[in-house]
Amino acid sequence: MIETTAHPSIDAFATADWNRLFPHELEDHAYLRAIEHAGLAGFRYMYFAVREDGRLCAAVPAFVTDYRLDTTVQGGLRHVTKALAKIFPRLLRIPMLSLGSPVTERCRVGFAPDATAEQRAAWLDAILAQMETVAAQEGFGMLAVKDAPLDEPAWQQVCPRHGLRKLPGLPGATLDIPWRDVDGYLESLGASTRKDLRRKRRAGAALTIEWRSDLAAIADEVQRLYRETLAHAELSFEELTPAYFENVLRGMPGRAFCVTYREGERLVAFNLVLRDSERLLDKFLGMDYAAMDRYNLYHVSWLENIRHCIEHGIGVYESGQGLHREKLRLGSTLHANALWYRHRNRFIDGVFARFEKWASLDRLDDDHETA
Repeated sequence: MIETTAHPSIDAFATADWNRLFPHELEDHAYLRAIEHAGLAGFRYMYFAVREDGRLCAAVPAFVTDYRLDTTVQGGLRHVTKALAKIFPRLLRIPMLSLGSPVTERCRVGFAPDATAEQRAAWLDAILAQMETVAAQEGFGMLAVKDAPLDEPAWQQVCPRHGLRKLPGLPGATLDIPWRDVDGYLESLGASTRKDLRRKRRAGAALTIEWRSDLAAIADEVQRLYRETLAHAELSFEELTPAYFENVLRGMPGRAFCVTYREGERLVAFNLVLRDSERLLDKFLGMDYAAMDRYNLYHVSWLENIRHCIEHGIGVYESGQGLHREKLRLGSTLHANALWYRHRNRFIDGVFARFEKWASLDRLDDDHETA
């Protein structure tokens, strides 16, 4: 017998039970718990589960928020929507229930390791049906799946059954690390890219780099750099809190680090990363924009992460979303994601379908930053 349930906290699941469905996942039970207790404004969390005869077979995180319809709008139209939002604050906001998380790289559904393709599709179908029931009960207008990986066939098979339409999302990027040293990595690149990175590497040599497992004595500096980076971001879905960084580091000892970059005594950049024996995941880079070009902070942090991977035998560097052309130039491979969505009101949903191209994330200029 299949039972599908929704829960308000990750604590409804034993750590081992949840992580069994998500092998090799860095954004695991501990990470989701850190998010849940970080106090991110405007978000409420939910977790869907499928059980057969009491055994946990599938699970996925979800969240509730008032989604701003102009989140991905740019240019002059963005100024118009901002003005409208000030006059009519509820006009552009729709209560939304979405699978995924505001602060994970992808929406992955965890399945029992021995699940067949048919079972995975059936369990995801049960989750989406339960999602619709919860949305009807609580009056959420929009249903969505944020950053669904295209390499999971169940999304393609099941989402259209529930009337969800697919929009291209921002792809993630990974870099395989087969080299013995950073010079080996540089030799794998084109001549102009290699020359450019070597120049930037020399410029960043004056910085002091430290891998830290806590924010003792630097929490205010980290928040200063985060606020500055957020202010420069063209696209931002969530606003992180000091508790987010502190919770991740505290809740994931040995797997979460804050890499700091100092000019003398002044902190000019920090990089929150997650890692295990197989993969390093770049979660957030905060920078002092006055020092950004002087020290080539983005590329210095890129090379430092590669150095760390090589030193610790980590085979994959995952650098997340945004700056896609630059990551391709630096040797990365892109992995496509999709946004699935629909409005529960058929008339409004039809309007969205006609104008959805304006909300497509893949049309965003690659030079724009995300946060």
